[in-house]
Amino acid sequence: MHTLHIEHPITDLATWRTAFDRFAGQRRDGGVCGERVQQPVDDAHYVLVDLDFPTREQAESFLRFLETRVWTSRDSSPALAGRPLARILEPAG
Repeated sequence: MHTLHIEHPITDLATWRTAFDRFAGQRRDGGVCGERVQQPVDDAHYVLVDLDFPTREQAESFLRFLETRVWTSRDSSPALAGRPLARILEPAG
């Protein structure tokens, strides 16, 4: 299991969530088998997203999709308020 961990500032959660939900089909088709969206308790303008994938290759492919098709488009990511930090994680030892 590999996790694509993403975090970034947002303008507002409602706008961000609407855009995130529009990509449910792409997440499913990309191999996402679990997802979590969280916010810091002291920052309503920041989100952390964990997308779980069966393989590292699927996580890498989905990250490329986000970098080239989603985060580069204001229409696709209207509430994005800064550059996303994304890392692919794997279970330790």
